[in-house]
Amino acid sequence: MAHRRLSQSLIWFCAWGAAAIAGTILVGVASIAVSGWLVSGVEEANGGRQTAMERSALGNYFGGMSAVFSGLALLLLVVTLLFQQRELRMQRQELALQRQELIASRDELRRSAEADLRALHVQLTQMVMDDPHLAHVWNDYPDEEPEVVRQYLFANLTFGHYLLVYKWGGITETALLEYARSLIRSPAFQRYWAASRAAKEGLPPDSDEGKLFRIIEQAIQEARNGGPAGAS
Repeated sequence: MAHRRLSQSLIWFCAWGAAAIAGTILVGVASIAVSGWLVSGVEEANGGRQTAMERSALGNYFGGMSAVFSGLALLLLVVTLLFQQRELRMQRQELALQRQELIASRDELRRSAEADLRALHVQLTQMVMDDPHLAHVWNDYPDEEPEVVRQYLFANLTFGHYLLVYKWGGITETALLEYARSLIRSPAFQRYWAASRAAKEGLPPDSDEGKLFRIIEQAIQEARNGGPAGAS
């Protein structure tokens, strides 16, 4: 069965090959015939072969000029492409500058929105600190005395202040660690941190809040171990 299929394939291949060769020969013969007919027609139109050859030679004299014009056209094309490339490069640079301006504007709007939200939070906190009865609305520290609640709220404002400064790049982690070492010396801040630590443990580690949480935890751990590493 396989031998039969192979034989049929060879037959088809040979048939198609023969047809292709025959077609090529036919096209070649037709081309020669058509070319001869066209040459004869040109000779008759020019009054004979000699006249046609003379006119052909006369046309060759202008071949050099045609080459010059062709070269000039090519040069103009190259120059045009170079100018277009330069314009495209300038457009890309302009678009890049516009993109940077849009990013800067977006960051500025985000900072402005954060500042507005921060101001609102401070205002609300101030209202709670002025009127301890409002603390029951937030219910963050339900079992604490009003004076302790005020301290916790102020400590939370301090945490938010350092967070905002750190988020906007106004302070390094090294400097922030120094502030944290100073904060944890306050018993009131230590009580606030103990009361709010469980809520802050769930902060994403790669967020600014999570980084600030770890910095304060580092300062607390250093204090428990007798001071920062390398201190005398």
